[in-house]
Amino acid sequence: MESLAKKSIEYRKRILKYIYKAKAGHTGGSLSCVDILNVLYNRVMHVGPSNFDSPDRDRYIQSKGHCVEALFVVLADQGFFPEVELENLCQGGSHFIGHPTRKVPGVEQNTGALGHGLSLSVGMAIAGKLDAKDYKVFTLMGDGELAEGSNWEAALTAAHYKLDNLCAIIDYNQLQISAPTREVCNTDPVADKFKSFGWEVIEVDGHDVDELEETFRSLPLTTEKPSLVIAHTIKGKGISYMENVLKWHHGVPSEQEYEQAQKELDDALLAL
Repeated sequence: MESLAKKSIEYRKRILKYIYKAKAGHTGGSLSCVDILNVLYNRVMHVGPSNFDSPDRDRYIQSKGHCVEALFVVLADQGFFPEVELENLCQGGSHFIGHPTRKVPGVEQNTGALGHGLSLSVGMAIAGKLDAKDYKVFTLMGDGELAEGSNWEAALTAAHYKLDNLCAIIDYNQLQISAPTREVCNTDPVADKFKSFGWEVIEVDGHDVDELEETFRSLPLTTEKPSLVIAHTIKGKGISYMENVLKWHHGVPSEQEYEQAQKELDDALLAL
């Protein structure tokens, strides 16, 4: 667990590095979800550069596609492409743009128009059942995107087809671009809503890598039901002046702020 916690901090350092260089990026949400990606790619999912073309691989869809910096950093660490390519993040002619694209190795689907990831994942999970495959499908959603009606159509469909090979994860940081999620369009109580749609639901600390691994390894939570993991997270996690501060949804640190952030993360590494 210490090595996994260390990797989360290193991922945060890289996320900030490339956002700072690009002068663009969704900083707060990338920092809130990176522990989830860390555990999925390093401890749970059976997918990597060597089997990405295999029909038996696990699938991951980043429905909250705007937080792509976290995904790019993790994919580079997994060996899908040389990390040096991220030096071109958000630059003209680069495939490393502000949302996932299949032109980047390791990305399953283009996403970014919120509310589509769960529908895509339901389709993949149905295909797995029809083909008698054992793979699992994971999708990461933002709590703000739950206002999109397509999520609820997909949720109904997933329960109807008893897709216990599907796990949806909500990065429940409770902030979106303009205000706290509850003030924009209140979708609480999220757990009760998904349960009423026929899902099995668990709530976890989205920054506790031990709890995340234990949860993902226990899937499905119940046979013949899709699983929902509500991961309670902090937007801007790991940087004192970013945590739970709305402006860091799409904020880029100044030179002084960047240096402070890197120092805080270096101190966190030393404290492990």
